Amino acid sequence: MTQNDDMRPLSAGGFAPVSGDSAEALKPSGFQPLDPGKRPERPPIWPKIILAAVGLIVATLLFFLLTARSLEVQVDAIGSATIDIDGISVPLGKRYLIRPGRYLITVQVPGYRDWQQETLVTDADSQQLLVTPAILPGRVTLLSEPAGASIAIAGQVIGTTPLQALNLEAGPTSLQITLPRYQAQQELLEVTGRGVEQTLSIALEPDWANITALAIPKDATVWIDDEPRANSGEVIEVLSGEHRLSLRAPGYIDATLDLKVVAGVNQTLESVTLVPAAGVLDLQSNPGAANVTIDGEFMGLTPLTVELAPGREHRVQVNKVGYSRKSFSLSLEKGATASRVITLKPKLGNVAFELAPSNAELFINGRSRGRGNQALDLAAVEQRVEVKLEGYASQRLRVTPRQGLEQVVVVTLLTEAEARKAALTPEITSALGQTLVLIDPLAEPLNSFSMGASRREPGRRSNEVLHNVTLERAFYLATTETTNAQFRMFLESHDSGQIEGNSLNREQQPVVKISWQQAARFCNWLSIKEGLPPFYRDTQGIIDGYNPSSTGYRLPSEAEWSFAGRIEGESYRKFAWGDDFPPSQPVVNVADNTSALVTGRILNGYADGYIVSAPVGSFPKNHRGLFDMGGNVAEWVHDVYVIPSANAKSATDPMGALKGDNYTVRGASWALSRLAELRLTFRDYGASGRDDLGFRIARYAE
Repeated sequence: MTQNDDMRPLSAGGFAPVSGDSAEALKPSGFQPLDPGKRPERPPIWPKIILAAVGLIVATLLFFLLTARSLEVQVDAIGSATIDIDGISVPLGKRYLIRPGRYLITVQVPGYRDWQQETLVTDADSQQLLVTPAILPGRVTLLSEPAGASIAIAGQVIGTTPLQALNLEAGPTSLQITLPRYQAQQELLEVTGRGVEQTLSIALEPDWANITALAIPKDATVWIDDEPRANSGEVIEVLSGEHRLSLRAPGYIDATLDLKVVAGVNQTLESVTLVPAAGVLDLQSNPGAANVTIDGEFMGLTPLTVELAPGREHRVQVNKVGYSRKSFSLSLEKGATASRVITLKPKLGNVAFELAPSNAELFINGRSRGRGNQALDLAAVEQRVEVKLEGYASQRLRVTPRQGLEQVVVVTLLTEAEARKAALTPEITSALGQTLVLIDPLAEPLNSFSMGASRREPGRRSNEVLHNVTLERAFYLATTETTNAQFRMFLESHDSGQIEGNSLNREQQPVVKISWQQAARFCNWLSIKEGLPPFYRDTQGIIDGYNPSSTGYRLPSEAEWSFAGRIEGESYRKFAWGDDFPPSQPVVNVADNTSALVTGRILNGYADGYIVSAPVGSFPKNHRGLFDMGGNVAEWVHDVYVIPSANAKSATDPMGALKGDNYTVRGASWALSRLAELRLTFRDYGASGRDDLGFRIARYAE
């Protein structure tokens, strides 16, 4: 029978036996028809759900097993570790099955800080993660005997013993232990960490030894490093090291010795017999600084403290020039002290003081003795004398009266102005080695004079207008023109150049090719270098004024230059060398036969030996000690260039205008030869430099 046949419905009461030999006879059975009102029951669905869930789980498990990787977590720590992986993982001993991806892994071990890290699991079949958690500090107790020791770690003091339950990081820790009077110690402590409690007890070693010092007399005291410590024979605790031990007793000389102490090594020193001390004499005198002689031997000047051998008599003499001698005898016991004040009787001498002005006040040793002329009996010693009067410069002197000898002292006071003049030095030297001579017009016969030249004078030019000036202020003027070497101290890069192969730039040749402004700025620089107030006002590198009260360096005024070159006594010089023309011998550097190829126009028949400028000071100086006033190079002066007025009033110490476009030039040069140019009244002007134009410096004396 087929499956379809087997599934055919059966009809009630109808049955047909199976034919065939093998067929078994069928027996009829009871049958009850279904209730037509009831439907047949369906099988339950939950077994199917369970079956599906199990299938899903199995599929998921199979997928996880097929895609998972092996991760071994190794923990470098003492004790059991708890490992937590934030995600799906399957522990297999030390390994975990886990799919590739990022996971937060936490490791906890007792005694260690929690370890946590995000870890990447790759597609590699087998991977390894090494975890080294940080060890927790240990709890350490530090004790010392005796207590109170200072504990330091790495030079940092952490406290004094006892120190309870210190939190110290695991590992070796070096401890420095110090306590006054005990040897410093260093201990190496291996801190277990992991919260383990440890205790370290430190026994400190004493840093002293017992010292016993013996002395005669027995009542001597023992001093250690200048501090009293004990009596002779007593035990003293002394710290290790090198010390100074002294034994002292009244009336005896101290005995001092070097003491080396080793900790724990006790010492009893040999007995020391002290030497009796000398007596001490404290001697003073009125007046002081008197000579003292004891037993014929000079001992010094009062006030004086001197030791005397005890138990015998000594002869003491005190004397001072101008005073009578005093003597006395003295005996002192050992260690005794005596004080003496000796008053010496002065020897007197008569001194008559004649004062001018007659109302001047006289002071002797700082004490006023009245006004006017007077005769005084004074001690025959040096006396400090001072004479004062308002409006006059005080005078100080020293006078030594002589017993039985009358003396006369004449004092004439100078006015303050006279005193200042008298104090002026005839010569000064600048910081660059330039010599400047003093010129004081008021000290000369002629300080009011005429500048310029008469119209009838041969060679006179229109700008040489006669006009009167007066000079009253003393001034210093350089004896030579400023050299290249001196100017290059101010401006290192300056080059005076050359003319047709003839150098103008040698060190001792006068500096040329500089403007008036440069010359003025040089003067200010030199003033500042010497701590003097600058004479010229400098506004952003431009000289636009001056301070007439300044004693700083400057260019000479035209009047000063003229006075220095021309005025000799009560007469006027025509040329720098005198009045003869032409000069009969080489006395000045001008355009001569040797410079014909350079200058063209020359002074015929004259040869000075120099084609261009000569080293400063090569020719004779004038009557004031000034060189090259009429040659070598022409010179800038201070004044703004103007043509004077013949009707102008006489000016005193004129300095010219404050500002102008051109400045005055005075003096001849190596490039000039005409009669008009060689005269001392010759005037020129300009603002820019030239190859035959330099300068010399000046300054007011006060």
